[in-house]
Amino acid sequence: MTHDSFVHKGKRKNLVEYLRYRIGVSDENVLSAMNEVPRHLFIESIFEDFAYEDRAFPILAHQTISHPSTVAEQSELLQLKAGEKVLEIGTGCGYQTAVLIAMKGLVYTVERQKDLFDFSKKKLREMHLYPKFQSFGDGFAGLPTFAPFDKIIVTCGASVLPTELLKQLKVGGKMVIPLGPTDEQVLYRFTKISPTEIEKEEFGAYKFVPMLGKTNQ
Repeated sequence: MTHDSFVHKGKRKNLVEYLRYRIGVSDENVLSAMNEVPRHLFIESIFEDFAYEDRAFPILAHQTISHPSTVAEQSELLQLKAGEKVLEIGTGCGYQTAVLIAMKGLVYTVERQKDLFDFSKKKLREMHLYPKFQSFGDGFAGLPTFAPFDKIIVTCGASVLPTELLKQLKVGGKMVIPLGPTDEQVLYRFTKISPTEIEKEEFGAYKFVPMLGKTNQ
């Protein structure tokens, strides 16, 4: 279940070079994490040969694992430092979670799809990767019990800004989130300047699965 061969490691090294020189990712913490985490273990074995290409793949519950370039870019925008508390909305198969853990973040993660919650929990445990807290719940609600967070990352596209999540962000904290209609979103970074002041930055068009409320058994 946790087989990671020299071939896989070689392909990962090539992926990191691609992310560095073609995509322009320069955060060494992100690149090191992407090099460390075996993406092929998070997808179905029929896709294993293509796991280190810059492609999305279908996973359980009609969801997808994001392109490696998207994971790297979102992770870089987060500016996550070792030991910071990060809230992830949309655990999915657990790949982005694993990258955040490899970046030495203290990861709190929420997933609304029960199949994916169960899969990611089992997969991360098999790989000896342990989030601080993993929850089956509504991403729009966040995790107020554990707030405030230094960083928040949303891995699905929201049609409106979830203000409840902004409330759970520390002053000085950053939230990276795709916003917009179902067919295409714009990636934003919000920085909480003060309890009432938010700075917004825009980083281009992306396509994410939609962010949905409540939970789905």
